Amino acid sequence: MKPNWKIKPFEALSVHELYDTLKLRSEVFVVEQNCVYLDLDGKDKLALHLIGEYEGKIIAHARLFDAGISFDNASIGRVVVSSGYRDKKWGHDLMTEAIAGIKTHFGKTDITIGAQLYLKKFYESLGFVQTSEMYLEDDIPHIEMVRK
Repeated sequence: MKPNWKIKPFEALSVHELYDTLKLRSEVFVVEQNCVYLDLDGKDKLALHLIGEYEGKIIAHARLFDAGISFDNASIGRVVVSSGYRDKKWGHDLMTEAIAGIKTHFGKTDITIGAQLYLKKFYESLGFVQTSEMYLEDDIPHIEMVRK
């Protein structure tokens, strides 16, 4: 069995979906990665939210943006899978759904991401190519990548 995927604008998220999504992001990006940063950056209201639910629990999330919000191209961000489900390789499914969502909702195929450097090969397997030198974001090495 695989997650149930859905894409919703911010306004359509239930209070429980919003809470559970923010909790998941905090568990991974703040606690697990030991990184103190402001996750609530004002962009959630501008994003489409891709949510993966499994057995009634939100276990994956990504934000989808049209061109001109985070990058000149459409973009995907805050890509996260709960630690208890990473062994199922659902990160690949999450990104496949995100890429399809960008095309369906925004009509775009060029997608830019700010990827954590250690995930470079993962994103390359999805067709992304490195387009920048390494840079630090919240003290974590990142690279910009583009998929055309």
